[in-house]
Amino acid sequence: MAFLDTGAGLTPVFPSPPEAPGITEVITEEAAVRPPVGPLLHVTPLVQEGDLVPRGGAVACLRHAPDVRFAAPIAGRVARIDLLPGRRLSEIVLFREDDGGVEHHDTKAATTAPDLRRVLQRAGAWPLLRRRPFGGMPAQDETPAAIFVMGTDTRPFAPDPDQALKGREEALSRGLAALATLTEGPVFLCLAEGSRLAQVAARKDIHMGIHLAPRGARHPQSSAGICMHGLFPAGLDTPVWDIHAEDVAAFGGLLDTGTLSMTRLVRIAGAGLREARLVRSHPGADLRQLTQKIARPGAHVLMSGSPLDGHRAHWLAPRHRQVTVLPRPPVPRRSHWLTRALTRPGVAGPAIPTAALTQALGAALPAPPFLRALGAGDAETAMQLGLLSLLEEDLALADYVLGEGGRLMGQMRNLLDRLREENAA
Repeated sequence: MAFLDTGAGLTPVFPSPPEAPGITEVITEEAAVRPPVGPLLHVTPLVQEGDLVPRGGAVACLRHAPDVRFAAPIAGRVARIDLLPGRRLSEIVLFREDDGGVEHHDTKAATTAPDLRRVLQRAGAWPLLRRRPFGGMPAQDETPAAIFVMGTDTRPFAPDPDQALKGREEALSRGLAALATLTEGPVFLCLAEGSRLAQVAARKDIHMGIHLAPRGARHPQSSAGICMHGLFPAGLDTPVWDIHAEDVAAFGGLLDTGTLSMTRLVRIAGAGLREARLVRSHPGADLRQLTQKIARPGAHVLMSGSPLDGHRAHWLAPRHRQVTVLPRPPVPRRSHWLTRALTRPGVAGPAIPTAALTQALGAALPAPPFLRALGAGDAETAMQLGLLSLLEEDLALADYVLGEGGRLMGQMRNLLDRLREENAA
């Protein structure tokens, strides 16, 4: 199936020191179970402080869907359970204890879609899936119109999925075949041109329902929302899921061995380091431990995610595979309020569409009308232009191009939240 011009996009450059050779495995002494980005989740803790939990063991479940569980990324003892008002999950912190063991699941009966769905939910793999529109984890009984498996990543400092999946092709094959049973629609495997993972989708035992989508090397070519917009747009009544290819391999491993792999390839990079590194770590990893021996002296900022769409954090976010370390910028001298009033506009000016903004949207969206719709809060026009397939990360490069005036992600989130409330009413 053909796609939009794979030469579209930009290649933003951020400074980073040379990368140390090889891949180091790092299991941090502390780790946290955090909810995926999206609506806050009401949960029921399944453990208490002081309990010993095996790696992959359930620590909490959704209050209104108890089969959907959250798994411990390491074997350890529960140190702290933080819940927000309404028993909404903030974080569950674990102290590492290697004798905690590994949780095993019975996957022999997972031969039908309902059985597979139940296994993924009880094993704690369901939060690895993300739905559109609106974002967040799919509902317990939701059936997607299509699924996008992201086997390429064009964000700055992103680790190469081909390298992450080296030697795990069989697990990826099993995972793809399993995903295909969860939808009556297509499963798109988005790959970089020349990726050896294309051979996995060509296998005769899984090729039915799997469509290859070659992507270019410039960002945002690998943003799931940009891919969806061109191949299979999400709609209010047609949810579309996306998931990283490494997580699909974890699904395949779960079905084969009964244990869910918690490790992933993570790149640590940024101008605040003495050397960059590739590590095999886990979600919820302690960013301080990951960077303490390679960070430059002095104050710096730890970010989970890329320089474009990452955020300051203590723990590696559930879906992130990058850690960015930046020097802490100096505190700007605060000018008198009258000077600020005379030199800064009271209301930020509109974003002006440029060729760079068009490329920052992957040349997939018409920048002028889309930016006007976001700025005016025109949900109907924005939906017609592709809003429902997008999340904040898909517009991160556009905001970067706009510099300090970039606020497209916030405008889009406001529109999406408004639409979700209207659609739920």
